[in-house]
Amino acid sequence: MPRSHGLAASWWWPKPQVGNTHPGATSPLGMVSACAYSGAYPTGYGRYKKGTEGLPEEMFDRLQASGFTHFQQSGTGAIRKYYNYVRVTPMVQPLDELGQSWPLHDEIASPGYYAATLDTGVRSEITVGEKVAVHRYTFPEQRSARVVIDLSIGGLSIDLGRTVPLRAQVESMGYGCAQGTVVMEGVPLSVYIEVDSPGWRQMLWYDRRLVDGGTRLDFDSIRHTTLRPFGLIFMGPATAGQTIEVRLGFSLRGHEQARKNLERECGQTRPAFDTVHADTRDRWRDTVGKVQVEGGTTARRTVMSTALYHSLIKPCVADDESPFWPTSGPYAFDICTMWDIYKTQLPLIAAIAPERHTAILESLIRVCEEEGNFPIGYRMARGADRFFRQASALAHTALSDAYALRPQSIDWSWALVHMVDDLRRMYGEDFFEHGVVHPITHTLDLAYAHHCTAQVARALNDHRLADDLADLSRGWINAFDPATGLLLDSSFYEGGKWNYSFRLVHDMAARIALAGGDKTFIDMLDQFFGYGAAPVTQPGVRPLPAEMRRGFALNRFEGLNNEPDMEAPWSYHYAGRPDRTAEVVNAALTWQFGTGRGGLPGNDDSGGLSSWYVWASLGLFPVAGQNLFLINAPAFERGALTIGDQEFVVETSGHRETPIGADGIDRTPPTQYVQSATLNGKALHGAHLSAADVHKGGRLHLKLGPEPSAWAQGVRPPSVSDLHAP
Repeated sequence: MPRSHGLAASWWWPKPQVGNTHPGATSPLGMVSACAYSGAYPTGYGRYKKGTEGLPEEMFDRLQASGFTHFQQSGTGAIRKYYNYVRVTPMVQPLDELGQSWPLHDEIASPGYYAATLDTGVRSEITVGEKVAVHRYTFPEQRSARVVIDLSIGGLSIDLGRTVPLRAQVESMGYGCAQGTVVMEGVPLSVYIEVDSPGWRQMLWYDRRLVDGGTRLDFDSIRHTTLRPFGLIFMGPATAGQTIEVRLGFSLRGHEQARKNLERECGQTRPAFDTVHADTRDRWRDTVGKVQVEGGTTARRTVMSTALYHSLIKPCVADDESPFWPTSGPYAFDICTMWDIYKTQLPLIAAIAPERHTAILESLIRVCEEEGNFPIGYRMARGADRFFRQASALAHTALSDAYALRPQSIDWSWALVHMVDDLRRMYGEDFFEHGVVHPITHTLDLAYAHHCTAQVARALNDHRLADDLADLSRGWINAFDPATGLLLDSSFYEGGKWNYSFRLVHDMAARIALAGGDKTFIDMLDQFFGYGAAPVTQPGVRPLPAEMRRGFALNRFEGLNNEPDMEAPWSYHYAGRPDRTAEVVNAALTWQFGTGRGGLPGNDDSGGLSSWYVWASLGLFPVAGQNLFLINAPAFERGALTIGDQEFVVETSGHRETPIGADGIDRTPPTQYVQSATLNGKALHGAHLSAADVHKGGRLHLKLGPEPSAWAQGVRPPSVSDLHAP
């Protein structure tokens, strides 16, 4: 992690600076991932214990693995569902030693590919497709080599981190074929397995003992206390350099669909590793190729590419795979969570992967139809952990933006029915009756969701409904204390009232007036972002509660360490100070991200943080739910987004490189400020664009300079009340 300097040194972050990502093989927004498994928090890969505050504490003193598992979280924290199902372990030891971990050497990771050498000398390579994984193991010379598949594993090696199958079945079908189903937290995960191991024996095993002559194991009821590991083993002699290929097709709808998924993605070619790898590599190239940048240092381009990659791992979109409703169509899981992804990641997916974006929204609508409400978080488990403490009614923002861009495949009349019904559920009933609800941030959420739903209702010509919803949307003001200009005292999820007080509500003009006007609002923001403040001390390993309380009492920007702060730098835009936005964003891009391990300022949270980096580097910020982008000085000389068959270009003149500060030199890189702007050759006087302008393509030219200018100070982004309209 770069050591912070200047303005960034005054920020305080409570969470570990480790990103919580993994280097395993993934496919863009695909169903399956695969990686080395150590049991560490939170992805199953790595060395750290569970930690949500301060510096991470080591669980192991080395990188190690007991095998390679499937389905990992990406960037999440205390998510309470850690997957890591179906462990495949190449061994040269007896089956009794299954579960032992060996050091990892010579790791290589690229989109769709992961490789490492175990300390046993087995070179292990993994690639994945959308619904399949293919492993390739190269053995040293060995009289009795083994590939062991453990279907009983799940979760992490931490307290309360293990997932135990409720029911299971595994069948050896002979000739290198097998199939199995494990029911994990109510979800039936099926796998169809092919193993190329000529001359090797194939057997079932239970409790680390071979099952002679058996072809099937069934477990009707499993508890933590009764679980004994079980699975399949393939064993025989290996010559030096001999490769064994393991192909796994996955489905949530049974063995037959798992087999069809394997056939579709692997084709007829055997071995299939190179075919699947090439297909996934091409998908990654096509997807990340939708964003191009020019200029910048090597380090900055590396961080940008990595951020773009991390932004496209989750959510998982698995067409025709819902285990909960029988009809075809998209099924999205690992929406972890809407609180993390609705501001930055979903707008990025909407731009560069619009079909997948529509699939995610269609899946959310179907979940609401089947389960009764839009989820805040949705994993591979029915009705699991809706994260209601985090927020309320966030799907409405994404749906409102989507309607403004008009994806043709969504039934908007039906979507509106669910949007309206969902507003009355959980905290929504109290909001409807009293106009305010605690935790107070839910008042902001619900007022905003009413505004977003009103936009869809009005567009569908239901004006009476739209007017009623718009009236309720004004309830955001009930969340604030006019005496302080901040939110009312309340409980707050992972933050304090200062962190939440600078959210971009739909009437920022009125919100600034409530605070006392532009100057007072800017002074509050300056205090929040630490202008003139001394550097702060960050929490260490196992910080004491008193240390954390002192940090929170600073009422300071958390340096992108958490979701409530993501949009706060752009609040300056609404008070006529885009130059301040430029300073804060430049400090964050420069001092909060790096190229080494720990180069992310907190949990990546499914890609929400990385998506922030992508947008900020391009000089744009999406205001979710308002069909709006805010403009800022970009980090690159030129950037381009390919949206459908159109291209939106952000180009600059006067751009100057600002290197990432990972070298530790005590200097503050110069901030650049927009001096003037044109859109398609016409002067642009405000620091904002409609999302429709961006999505239809065009050319935004920004003239940059080393000093703040008067550009966009008088033309503010739109607000419902339009108090600052020219």
